Amino acid sequence: MNFRETTLKGAFTIDLDRVTDERGFFARSWCVKEFEAHGLETKLVQCNVSFNKLRGTLRGMHYQVAPAAEVKVVRCTQGAIHDVIADLRPESPTYKQTFSVLLSADNRRMLYVPQCFAHGFLTLTDDAEVFYQMSEYYVPECARGFRWDDANFGISWPDQIQVISEKDRGYPGFVG
Repeated sequence: MNFRETTLKGAFTIDLDRVTDERGFFARSWCVKEFEAHGLETKLVQCNVSFNKLRGTLRGMHYQVAPAAEVKVVRCTQGAIHDVIADLRPESPTYKQTFSVLLSADNRRMLYVPQCFAHGFLTLTDDAEVFYQMSEYYVPECARGFRWDDANFGISWPDQIQVISEKDRGYPGFVG
């Protein structure tokens, strides 16, 4: 795997290191030793799949607070998404800054999202499927979110938002 730190300290894009032949390719998408070598969390306790029927579906911005703050490894396994993370660590030099990346079934790129980061995405295709690996279990009382259009972050979404849940629509602005 090829790890590249993003502009937000501790967050990484991860590309597969493919071994190709006439059949196609083979690549490792998870290895405790490789994650440890980059100082990243290796404990995974839960995996989820998000299937999104329509282009323009927005999910986010979501995170969990202590004691269930979580690391996420996110990959789009079908279609394409515009994935966004926001640094919520008050002590960080990149506090309230965002990073976005195209994740798609074609590029097979993954995004490592550290603890105390919010995460969200906008689908760029119909039938987009997103696979998450998490370091903590979902704990409803620790779940938080803020509006996708919060002026504190100025997230630029590349397409029109067509579908958003009532819960996501109802989040307040970020209070940090």
